[in-house]
Amino acid sequence: MMNAIRVLIVDDNEELRQTMAQYFRQQQDITVAGEAANGMDAVKLAREKQADVMLLDMIMPSLDGFGVLNQLQRMPPEKRPRVIAVTALGRDDFIRRAVELGVKYYMIKPVDLPVLLERVRDVMQDTAADEGPARMLNAQALSLDDQLSNLFLGMGIPAHIKGYQYLREAIKLVIENPSMISGITKELYPAIAHRFNTSSSKVERAIRHAIEVAWSRGRVDTLNKAFGCYVAQPDDKPTNGEFIALIADKLSYDRIA
Repeated sequence: MMNAIRVLIVDDNEELRQTMAQYFRQQQDITVAGEAANGMDAVKLAREKQADVMLLDMIMPSLDGFGVLNQLQRMPPEKRPRVIAVTALGRDDFIRRAVELGVKYYMIKPVDLPVLLERVRDVMQDTAADEGPARMLNAQALSLDDQLSNLFLGMGIPAHIKGYQYLREAIKLVIENPSMISGITKELYPAIAHRFNTSSSKVERAIRHAIEVAWSRGRVDTLNKAFGCYVAQPDDKPTNGEFIALIADKLSYDRIA
């Protein structure tokens, strides 16, 4: 099909691979260019098929997903597929390494196929897709959850810590109701605590820990790049309220801009 997005599906789980292939073949704007059950075949397909996007599992025989990404880096940029990782590996160090090797999205199994389809379309619509792995995607092309995930990932806030979830909830609540930031201890923390069946003090400590993790890893440049200006300094951590307000204001502006 003319102008169809050419997709490679790489996963050693045959049932999942076939399910994904069947779903994508039903889409008018997608062509399944090939399937692979191991990393070596994935690299071979990438060199032969010149696909647009590769859906890549990270745990595979012969050559794992990181090995595949390393091999893809040796290909000319114009022939290299854009990679969306679809994997059960959720550790922060794995995610960070994959992003550094060029992954555009990192999705944890089980994935929702319609959402995966939208991510495939997103990476093809993004004109900055080849500028490097640390870029922030077009805010209007992403859901609020996606924008927060990309920002936190870039800053090095691991998805498995409680502060990650509490921060997401806090920012979304403040975007919906900006006045909550002025009542952070009386309104915002209790609302999050109720949502997650915990206490306000635990919410406050977990959010503080998440921010400290980001600053300790020296990844505040991601925040500055997202804003397009210098808003954070490595030696000056913001308070919980300052951080939440900063991100909420930015994302609110992006949604109406």
